[in-house]
Amino acid sequence: MADIDLDALSLDELKKLRKDVNKAVENYESRRKQDARAAVEATAREMGYSLSELTDGSSKSGKTPRPAKYAHPENPSLTWSGRGRQPKWIKEALEDGTSLDTFLIEPRT
Repeated sequence: MADIDLDALSLDELKKLRKDVNKAVENYESRRKQDARAAVEATAREMGYSLSELTDGSSKSGKTPRPAKYAHPENPSLTWSGRGRQPKWIKEALEDGTSLDTFLIEPRT
């Protein structure tokens, strides 16, 4: 991996780098979760079950998750219902001056 001279970068370049790194971390975590889910589903299939049969199709808490209200503009698989703790990508965008309305998912009619 190439070393980056952070002292030589401007503030705008540092902010862009931070945003790019955060996006890369989120994408990495998302890929790891997808890989884990695929592995679990494959194991269940090998044993003659579907994953939903084994998990009874319910979440741990027994509550139905709220529908997504906000989505990441570059990675729509990252969503937030607008309740609970704000995801990192929402916090960072708000800190950079972006309006929360920018991330609203268009209502389906």
